[in-house]
Amino acid sequence: MLFRFELELRRASLDWGARGLQLPESCRLPSFGALAGRSVFSDVRIAWSDAGIGIHVMVNGKRQVPWCRETRLDESDGFHFWIDTRCSPGIHRATQYCHRFLFMPAGGGPKREKPVASMIEIHRARANPKPIGPETLLIKAFPRHDGYELSGLIPTSALTGFDPDDGMRISLYYAVIDRELGWQTLAAGPEYPVTEDPSLWAEAVLRKG
Repeated sequence: MLFRFELELRRASLDWGARGLQLPESCRLPSFGALAGRSVFSDVRIAWSDAGIGIHVMVNGKRQVPWCRETRLDESDGFHFWIDTRCSPGIHRATQYCHRFLFMPAGGGPKREKPVASMIEIHRARANPKPIGPETLLIKAFPRHDGYELSGLIPTSALTGFDPDDGMRISLYYAVIDRELGWQTLAAGPEYPVTEDPSLWAEAVLRKG
């Protein structure tokens, strides 16, 4: 790739409530995938604090229910999120500081109606981050007439190497994946090995102000 995207990640209080997180407009992230003609159908907001990383996603324009399966996480609709807490832009295989998380609005429980949050192993990784418990990640999801609203919280304890006081730069990538609407991505799309190659992710500065 001839260049990498850089953005700012805003600090927020990440107060978890009955509807999860409500992040301000200033926390909205762009979708540079639109430069390659991919559709933009969701509002993605991400913020950080000493408590961890918070997300809020609003998906619009759907006519079908999301396709989510707790037993088939890689293939499910939802918000797929990658983060390298040590920002190593020159590597092509994930290290123990690289994480992949999935937040999906349904797929859990006997009737597949409960939202699911999980950490997924990254293919071809040289090492994996420390494992987390099944209740570590927080998630809330609510259906809407043309999509869904979803928020999640990744606590610092689930992020190997995450230390904002030590380093104020990370790498990250997201993809809102939907069988009906396609992929909305932060940067390059699925035609590249974005799910496993950290050199294709964007860089983010953790802004304190």
